[in-house]
Amino acid sequence: MAASFDIVVIGGGHAGVEAAHAAARLGADTALVTMNLEAIARMSCNPAIGGLGKGQIVREVDALGGLMGWAIDAVGIQFRLLNRSKGPAVRAPRAQADSGRYSAEVRRLLEETPGLTLLEGTVEEIETRASGRLPEVAGLRLDDGRFFKTRSVIVTVGTFLHGLMHCGPKQTEGGRIGEPASVGLSRCLSDLGLCLARLKTGTPPRVDRESVRFGALAEQRGDEEPVPFSFLTDRIDRPQTCCWITHTNQATHEVIRANLHCAPLYSGQIRARGPRYCPSIEDKVVRFADKAHHHVFLEPEGVDSERIYCNGISTSLPPDVQEAVVHSIAGLEHARILQYGYAIEYDSVPTDQIGASLEVKAIGGLFLAGQINGTSGYEEAAGQGIIAGINAVRRLRGQDSLILRRDQAYIGVMIDDLVTRPPDEPYRMFTSRAEYRMTLRCDNADKRLTHLGRELGLVCDHRWEVFQRTCRQSAEAEQSLTRARIDGVLARDLLRRPETTLADLIKRSPALEALANLDARVLDGVEIAVKYDGYVRRQQRQIERYRSLEDRRIPPGFEFDSVPGLRREAREKLAAIGPGSLGQVARIPGVNPADVAVLWVAMQRAGGAGPGPNSSDSA
Repeated sequence: MAASFDIVVIGGGHAGVEAAHAAARLGADTALVTMNLEAIARMSCNPAIGGLGKGQIVREVDALGGLMGWAIDAVGIQFRLLNRSKGPAVRAPRAQADSGRYSAEVRRLLEETPGLTLLEGTVEEIETRASGRLPEVAGLRLDDGRFFKTRSVIVTVGTFLHGLMHCGPKQTEGGRIGEPASVGLSRCLSDLGLCLARLKTGTPPRVDRESVRFGALAEQRGDEEPVPFSFLTDRIDRPQTCCWITHTNQATHEVIRANLHCAPLYSGQIRARGPRYCPSIEDKVVRFADKAHHHVFLEPEGVDSERIYCNGISTSLPPDVQEAVVHSIAGLEHARILQYGYAIEYDSVPTDQIGASLEVKAIGGLFLAGQINGTSGYEEAAGQGIIAGINAVRRLRGQDSLILRRDQAYIGVMIDDLVTRPPDEPYRMFTSRAEYRMTLRCDNADKRLTHLGRELGLVCDHRWEVFQRTCRQSAEAEQSLTRARIDGVLARDLLRRPETTLADLIKRSPALEALANLDARVLDGVEIAVKYDGYVRRQQRQIERYRSLEDRRIPPGFEFDSVPGLRREAREKLAAIGPGSLGQVARIPGVNPADVAVLWVAMQRAGGAGPGPNSSDSA
């Protein structure tokens, strides 16, 4: 075994696997160190991938050459395209996963990746060496004494960093149930000078499939024609599994209210901030006291699994109270709980300490990705992981970091949000966070990012050929719509009408019959492009106006304290965050437009920053 690696990734969760895969694919000698190789890409919470805002990230990871989309297509047991009745900007794919098979599939893909070594162990210490202005990563040591030299480390430890689980008054150290916490690494990061914060998340109980009274429940079936995540997946034609819907009720809420005194969230036992948009059932009952019920989605964890995930009743109440809560819900009156819900507190690193490349500002070669950066969700972790892996390699090669813009990808929106507005609660992606969501659609993620993935070296020949074929077919279909006429009207103009679909036009025009042989996703993309062309053009003009601010780069180490006329609050915010562009400056809370203008003048005097923020080509 080699005693050194170019890059070492700590943690085998959804951020870690994408980081390690990307780094190895780009030619770096890479190692992924995880406590348990059997737990790689384990679905600690919901056995699902995608959703609103999240499905877009999965498509983007896939377009760049990542793993998540391909893996879920291979093992998904139910696929649904959410928001079908709404505009394309807010549609998103979601799939239930066979959680055990998902983990196995990702591990298989990693084991087949040249240049990637999988190691089992617990990292206790990251060592640095003096190098110029900042210390740099030199190696890391495992708890069994093994030491590996490395020039870059990517930390993707999820909830394991000094994790503490709560189930009623009982507290257990661990990263998730049955697995130990990473305490030494937390201490090491603090010793390296990083400020740590505590966050909280949770998970619901799992019940035995055989004990559920499904006849009392509403079924939730998948789409008849499943929409794949990966642009490489032709179709998904295996049978789909059913999910079910039930609800809490007044009896459920009365049980919870009567036992709030023993809920760690309300007894003072848990002090960390939890996710506002995915609250526990205790939080729901308290915060939404006027609601008579809350949805509960019963989701199988696999085709052959006996475990049903009770989505909607995340809780840290004591086991006996959880029994009463579960048994008060229709269909679960006699359910046998296989795993009680619990909350978990863990260390994170406030993101004013990292740059948009995801590298720690104070330590060269140290990158962070996933929940350590204050995010929640497998998809958000995967998006950060692939960027961290790419940038770790680019740093070793002396190349500029890859920074995705807000108008380029949801991943860009997420990372920009993290570094300009450090979250004080777990961050979750929503379509509402993306101001350019009309152009950041699920259907066009390949057109936005596959060229970039190819330039970076992540997109293989096969993916490139598939992408080129898709682009060629899309262009030919749009040309056909521009030439064909139906009742004297151009087919393209007819398609712009809300009541007209491309399928209707293909049936009505012999000149368009050949389009019926094209891939359904190509036709869907063409229809969206034509119908929403006016909206997209308008958003593109908006993007061009605002991009002038993004293009005005702020040099590293810029002395904000030396800028005359800059307000004290603005100075403090800018010094703490260290924005890389005037665009980022404009998005920092506490910085106003006058501060942006003052800063631009100072930058121009210092070396020329181009036209100002009030000129005709700027926002």
